[in-house]
Amino acid sequence: MSLPPDYHMHTPLCRHASGEPGEYAAQAIRIGLAEIGFSDHAPMRQDDFDNWRMRLDQLDVYVDMVRKAQRDFPQLTIKLGLELDYLPGQEAWIRELSARHPWDYLIGSVHYVDGGWDLDNPAKIDEWKKHDPWEVWSAYFDWLARAADSGLFDLLGHADLPKKFGYYPHRDCQPLYERFLDAALRHNVAIELNTAGLRKECREIYPSLTVLQLAARKGISITFGSDAHTPAEVGLNFAEAVELARRAGYTHSCRFARRQRERWPLN
Repeated sequence: MSLPPDYHMHTPLCRHASGEPGEYAAQAIRIGLAEIGFSDHAPMRQDDFDNWRMRLDQLDVYVDMVRKAQRDFPQLTIKLGLELDYLPGQEAWIRELSARHPWDYLIGSVHYVDGGWDLDNPAKIDEWKKHDPWEVWSAYFDWLARAADSGLFDLLGHADLPKKFGYYPHRDCQPLYERFLDAALRHNVAIELNTAGLRKECREIYPSLTVLQLAARKGISITFGSDAHTPAEVGLNFAEAVELARRAGYTHSCRFARRQRERWPLN
């Protein structure tokens, strides 16, 4: 099987990943990938915003690390991306970051649903016991729809992240899905199949088959990402992800270069 590009990989600069970009690239070659992309967590204006992203003074260091991997592994196509948190009111900051380097793609992700709770943080899992899952999921998908509507991103990351620890609403979430997918369609934003969910308590790729089927019917493009935080996770479970995409009705994914999209057949 010819595997699609892995566009979601991190570096030690985010403070919760290990391995240098060259190690990720070497692993990609070993498993037969032809293209990868790094998309580490972008800095915020304040370095103490949280403890799982690069500092602002490391942004250029990050770019240099990826450029070095490109030089060291010319047989592998390596793209320069960035994963940016969407928070209402931070749009100007996202625009500033997007103008600093010639990115190949920008991933828009939602991790926060209020000022201080990053809902996927294992250190804050007890917060789930203080919240109604329906309210959390509603707030999350509202922000995800706003991220798509902002027009700032090329793709949206791990689109049903609130399921990570197995907290699900006892209500039909389809209206939540429809809203963010309609926003993605309006602004031609792709969504990713993120295999990290298989390594979490939910034991399911992000997003679910239900979400993917809705996305396929609307004609929304997809990418693939392992969300690798170690070299061994590069391209992990991509065969299962491709099969899930096919079940949802997809025949192609997409690739990016300088924020321009091309189709990639799911052979």
